[in-house]
Amino acid sequence: MKKYIYVLIVFALGTFSACQKLDREFVTTIGRKEIEQSFGNVQSLLNAIYSDIPDGTLYIGGAAMMASATDEAEFTSETNAVQSFNSGSWNAINNPDLVWGNYYRGIRKVNQFLVSTGKINLDPWKLDPSPSAQSVYTTNLASIKRWTYEARFLRAYFYFELVKRYGGVPIINDALSVDDDFSNIQRSSLNECLQFITAECDSAAAKLPLNASTPPYVVANDLGRVTKLTALALKSRVLLYAASELFNNPTWAGGYANPALISLPAGDRAARWKAASDAAKAVIDASAIPTLGAYKSLFNTFNNAEIIFTRSTAAGNQFEKNNSPIGFNLGQSGNTPSQDLVDAYEVKVSATSAVKFNWNDPEMAANPYANRDPRLALTIATNNTSFGTPARNLQIFTGGLDAKPIINATKTGYYLRKYQIESLNLLNGNTGVHSWIVFRYPEIYLNFAEALNEWSPGNADIKKYIDIVRTRTGIAMPLLPADLSQAETRERIRNEKRIEFAFEDHRFWDVRRWMQGPNYLGKPLMGVEIIRNSDNTFKYTPIKVEDRTFSPKMYLYPIPQSELNIAKGLVQNPLW
Repeated sequence: MKKYIYVLIVFALGTFSACQKLDREFVTTIGRKEIEQSFGNVQSLLNAIYSDIPDGTLYIGGAAMMASATDEAEFTSETNAVQSFNSGSWNAINNPDLVWGNYYRGIRKVNQFLVSTGKINLDPWKLDPSPSAQSVYTTNLASIKRWTYEARFLRAYFYFELVKRYGGVPIINDALSVDDDFSNIQRSSLNECLQFITAECDSAAAKLPLNASTPPYVVANDLGRVTKLTALALKSRVLLYAASELFNNPTWAGGYANPALISLPAGDRAARWKAASDAAKAVIDASAIPTLGAYKSLFNTFNNAEIIFTRSTAAGNQFEKNNSPIGFNLGQSGNTPSQDLVDAYEVKVSATSAVKFNWNDPEMAANPYANRDPRLALTIATNNTSFGTPARNLQIFTGGLDAKPIINATKTGYYLRKYQIESLNLLNGNTGVHSWIVFRYPEIYLNFAEALNEWSPGNADIKKYIDIVRTRTGIAMPLLPADLSQAETRERIRNEKRIEFAFEDHRFWDVRRWMQGPNYLGKPLMGVEIIRNSDNTFKYTPIKVEDRTFSPKMYLYPIPQSELNIAKGLVQNPLW
């Protein structure tokens, strides 16, 4: 009998729990038919699809985050593939973020899974007249129905991950065999892709429970499963991208012969922005607004009212090893924040006023981390601040324990604090949970504000929802001024997103959808040189870390050359 290998998730249904191993290879001698008839095995096939959501904390080469391909950070090791993004040496053959095949494998799993749900044998419960058996039968039917919509959401999520990288991509929703002929497959238009994704979000939102604690179909350990709020959140993100400049302005593409693959048809931009604001408001209206609690602890839990959907992994310490300062045992520096990012955090003048940081202000330059937005200290480890276990003050000044000229010390003058569990003693093998958040409420609030500002500037809700983010527990930044122009508000929203979501894989895509690539990704990345004075004070001087490259073709990824060689009907993206 033929042997089949299926990747099964062995933790509680839908839960990305820290105390469970995420997956294993399950080898069985039963055939596909027998597997599809088993309620438990089909359930495990769904869990395997969840595992295809990537972990952004260990994304490129098991160490680099996408932040290090933006003006947020520099990855210390020169040999990590992420450096190709910054040098401009990536192409259709060499792409550090080569996910085309990964997401299409996930999509194929969904298509096969949806076929499998119709073949599950429930007769052992259906034909048993006992009340207990009938109860199990009813519950299992409801579970199968829910699974189908979870899977359809995951497929929509995978498609959007492709679309934001490539524009229009082939829509394949049949359970095709690996032996099928793909040579003539063609890309769907960008508009067709976005319509398909939003329609799938609508279908999932209509059938799934509101959240992990809302009936129907609630089972133990429901956290981590797709819900109505998850589907609505994806729709909010999709429609925000659909309204943004990149998908509405193909001028960057140099007369590309297939504009429908990379741009939406000409239309009412205000209507697109309104659709985006309506989609964000639908998330807000669906549930009570949660209290935005402590900032840093968000990223080491999967059970927080602010989180809509997250991917938590088994307890580990690889992230700490990758990113701890070089002067700490087993620390490798890793993703080191840039001066560009540090400068984006405002200086709090009073309870009602904040200003931009300015190196030309002697007082600010002499003490550059004083009175800053508290999210700076919660995200970035700066010189002479306490860090780690056992704790000590960081020495990032030249000649210090964590600084040049030590090999692999930070080049930027900073280390990453966000996500780090500083209580872990790496030499003792301590481990902890890291949560890669896919959607959380502040994104929805700022999506709403951004879209509303574009079609209804001056609307009171813009300031309201920005202020909710700025005044979260432990942050208490001054409220947004009430007299800002539309352009000023736009820049404040963009900066708020930059600060709130640093190292959460938003910046790489936001800069592109705003078509601001040359302004932020094509200029030198900055750091700081720190000199310790004889009186143990410090002098801080901005320095260039490296030159960065950005050209218009980089607004979208090239279709992988390996796919073009197989599927002759595919068309390459512009300028590649």
